[in-house]
Amino acid sequence: MTKEQIIEKLPYQAPFLFVDEILEIDNDGVKGYYTLKPDEYFYEGHFKDQPITPGVILTEIMAQIGLVCLGMFIRKDQLNEEEIQVAMSSTAIDFYKSVLPGEKVLVKSEKQYFRFNKLKCKVEMYNEEQKLIAKGEIAGMIV
Repeated sequence: MTKEQIIEKLPYQAPFLFVDEILEIDNDGVKGYYTLKPDEYFYEGHFKDQPITPGVILTEIMAQIGLVCLGMFIRKDQLNEEEIQVAMSSTAIDFYKSVLPGEKVLVKSEKQYFRFNKLKCKVEMYNEEQKLIAKGEIAGMIV
């Protein structure tokens, strides 16, 4: 399965698809990008006259790239037979920098474990200057 096929099979669509490109992926981790468009729907009210990306959206970007794409890759043999979905079950994310409209972010994810259909990953997000935006853990169930 190619990186592009993983993105095509994601269970999301605009305006809630937050994966532009997968750079690297294997059974142990994934790296990918997303560029936040200046006209994203969530900037309209967050914050008035000074839009920044909500933490929940940054978490979702990390989950889509770092958990869902990785989970689909790990279960790639099943993708032809059935649709695979990854339901997020827990997060613990610390935020260090704001993300503004138009910024491109890099997500790096490292599998901590995958057993009994539960995938847990250590995730980090960086801006284009390689400065840490957020890091933590995300877990989900593959259903």
